Amino acid sequence: MKKYFILAALFLAAVNAMAQFKLEPVEYKQGDTVLDGYIAYDAAAKGLRPGVVIVHDWMGVSDYVKMRAEQLVKLGYVAFVADIYGKGVRPKNYQEASQQAGKYRADRGLLRARAQAAVDELKKRSFVDPNRVAAMGYCFGGGTVLELARSGSALAGVISFHGNLDTPNPDDAKNIKGKVLVMHGGDDPNVPAKDVQAFQEEMRKARVDWEFIAYGGAVHAFTQKSAGDDPSKGAAYNERADKRSYARMVGFLEELFGR
Repeated sequence: MKKYFILAALFLAAVNAMAQFKLEPVEYKQGDTVLDGYIAYDAAAKGLRPGVVIVHDWMGVSDYVKMRAEQLVKLGYVAFVADIYGKGVRPKNYQEASQQAGKYRADRGLLRARAQAAVDELKKRSFVDPNRVAAMGYCFGGGTVLELARSGSALAGVISFHGNLDTPNPDDAKNIKGKVLVMHGGDDPNVPAKDVQAFQEEMRKARVDWEFIAYGGAVHAFTQKSAGDDPSKGAAYNERADKRSYARMVGFLEELFGR
């Protein structure tokens, strides 16, 4: 048995050595607005691969979402880091982030259009299977991919990590084409219980294939180490919830794409 594990480890090391991870900037547009995203892929891989759009939190495109993109590439996917705010718009502090996020939360049509522009850009890649695409997001990005699903975007599924659940148009859930996975901090003060209840009722009414996981003891931003370790502040990293939600993400994507 020990020999088997050694051989397996050597095999995985050889596979990783052959992989050629690429992270390249992509300038694209939504209407007349220029956006700055990133495409992440394994240049050594052959054939069409499923694609996953990743939407940033309220601080905009950062090293955090690039790191998540690299994780997806190692799992065999092509990842596209979406830019909702626009070229050069990178909040420097929480006040600026709140202003930017608030702008798009107040205009869900624009928010959906910005997210869809990333999906369209990902599908243009010759090595991406346009019929096997999903989207995922963190905090502001989690709420964004839920709105993207409600818009009727042709996605196999969406994943929200500690995202907002509210929507001004709950009836739009009938447009959802793929599966929905929401991973939520059970003690998140930024998402009130009424929003959780309303979201679940929204999904039931529209007969969506949905899954909702609440992690006990976790608050907002539980996957982000930069959130600190003090849950009393309302946002904090939770290693247990981070690992469990990552594992469920892996399983969910395998379910969607049969990998």
